[in-house]
Amino acid sequence: MSLTHLNPRGEAHMVDVADKPESRREATASGHIRMRPATLALLVDGGLPKGDVLATARIAGIQAAKRTHELIPLCHALPLSKVAIDFHLDEAASRVEVSATCRLNGRTGVEMEALTAVSVACLTLYDMCKAVDKDMEIGAIHLDTKTGGKSGDYRREPAASEAFAGAAGESPIVTGQGQSGEVSLGSRCATNAPCIRVKCLAELRERLGVGEVTVPLDSLESSDVAGLKAALKTLDPRFSRLDEGRVLCAVNQVMAGDATPVTSEDEVAFFPPVTGG
Repeated sequence: MSLTHLNPRGEAHMVDVADKPESRREATASGHIRMRPATLALLVDGGLPKGDVLATARIAGIQAAKRTHELIPLCHALPLSKVAIDFHLDEAASRVEVSATCRLNGRTGVEMEALTAVSVACLTLYDMCKAVDKDMEIGAIHLDTKTGGKSGDYRREPAASEAFAGAAGESPIVTGQGQSGEVSLGSRCATNAPCIRVKCLAELRERLGVGEVTVPLDSLESSDVAGLKAALKTLDPRFSRLDEGRVLCAVNQVMAGDATPVTSEDEVAFFPPVTGG
């Protein structure tokens, strides 16, 4: 295997991708910033002096992904079609976990864009919180998945992720990198038994501290959204917040209500009435 950014003379150069076929390419990366419990509590309560910390870090991550070619010398300028930044507030480990997903239809991958987005989002979190905590530590920034391109798909092995994960406090029902729930590792359920994949989106994800869960189908008293909600509340009391205020639901990206039936391998999303891009 050779390094593509070195020419036969060993000199660094920009890879010519003009002859490559276009394909849909996507990459997800993640990392975290660890802080004092009191700092995380201030972040959760909106008590930090610089204002809305997560909103600012999200915008910074999106901007960084779009300008990666200005930061990494041999990267191409890419017409990204999607940049999504997600946060998981892990109070047990006293850290904010950050994930970024980048997507385009093009001739080169978006791994560097996803990694840059996570890095800058973490740096922005540090900047927003440093007035009260200068001991914060950024770490575990890595690629989780990539799809598309000649090299094929990649998925980080769980053993590799666990080497960087926190010591305790993570819920066993949550799937994803480090079991934080914030990074999707595939479109199928994480268990061998029939199950339903549940996602919490936008501000609901941050309020619950949960991004993604797989629920065994046989744990539902009734095979509908109402039965799923009841099963979620049994699995983790945080899901009782689904009844607080107005929370919308979609089954396989179609709007649904409590009486909507659910079956194995369905994807059910809960989200607030207004979501960001």
